[in-house]
Amino acid sequence: MKIGLVCPYSMARGGGVQEIVRAMRSELVARGHDARIITPQPRDIEGVDTEGIIFVGAATDFRSPLGTTSAVSASIDNEPLEQMLETEKFDILHFHEPWVPFLSRQILARSTSVNVATFHAKVPETILTRTMVRSVTPYTKSIMKYLDELTAVSEPAAEYVGTVTDMPITIIPNGIDLSEYTHVRNPKKNANSKTILFVGRLERRKGVKYLLLAYAQLAQRMDNVSLIIAGNGPDREKLELLAEELRLPNVTFLGFIEDKTKKELLRSADLFCAPALYGESFGIVLLEAMASGAVTVAGNNSGYASVMQDLGNLSLVDPHDSGEFARRMELLLTQPELRQLWRKWALDYVKQFDYPKIVDQYEALYKDVLERYAGKSDESDARH
Repeated sequence: MKIGLVCPYSMARGGGVQEIVRAMRSELVARGHDARIITPQPRDIEGVDTEGIIFVGAATDFRSPLGTTSAVSASIDNEPLEQMLETEKFDILHFHEPWVPFLSRQILARSTSVNVATFHAKVPETILTRTMVRSVTPYTKSIMKYLDELTAVSEPAAEYVGTVTDMPITIIPNGIDLSEYTHVRNPKKNANSKTILFVGRLERRKGVKYLLLAYAQLAQRMDNVSLIIAGNGPDREKLELLAEELRLPNVTFLGFIEDKTKKELLRSADLFCAPALYGESFGIVLLEAMASGAVTVAGNNSGYASVMQDLGNLSLVDPHDSGEFARRMELLLTQPELRQLWRKWALDYVKQFDYPKIVDQYEALYKDVLERYAGKSDESDARH
């Protein structure tokens, strides 16, 4: 099959959707398919891996209602877009986050391929985002007539699109490359010390403030514990000041870290904490931690809860409840038999999210939808 993976976010930036799109292309190519990534061209292309990428239009920074900044498609000339589609003649066009303006809408309006969509984001329930949803819903509804198959990475990610269409939505979860994480645990210099790790963007919704408040209580009961906070973001200075005000012992802010360093930290951490409050549709970082053997505590938002099933329910906490948060960290740090049981469950549970198994599901869906929409070009002409 010839497959175009449409990503509205700049491939020059890090991000979960970009990582998934790259991994999908790699696995599809390894299976003999001709897969390309269609994405807006970044302002600075130097250092960007451009293999298998078709650049269309330009990207510009956009600050989302979640407080994050992404580089998304901003302007695309129709003529080169039409020429690209005519030249490539894709069997499948797979649109990731098609509700993000403007790339997907312009391609969909001209596509004679079979169009598959994947929705990644969970829209949080706040006044601001409800206002945003009302404004973007007419745009989202306008693209639905062009889509032949809908998927979402989780039930929370499917919630919004389920309000604007009656089409069935297939759940295909995100994945990780297990081979990158399932390595021998890094030895610790001091076996009696306990290390808690956070990796992520330092912004309100990630809940790091509440991790610090819970850690303050934990550190009063355990004198052999340390906290490493890896990542950057708009709240870093405020969080560092809070740590100083609380006089927290053994807290280190690392700032931005490379992927290699992240994996090393995950393999040495005794406990990984991801206390996100809202806005999470899945939780790839949880899978990465589990695959690395790091016992995990996670915020009880709907996206993380969709990942932490079965014994993983033990890991879910309300980050606002500092007392309960601290007690859960202490429990999972100090009970060897429980930690061993949890790790055994996690290492088996994450196997289902290995990229080849995820791409198996997409590949089967592509073949099925192609069979159902054979000869679609005539139908496509009629609905444009």
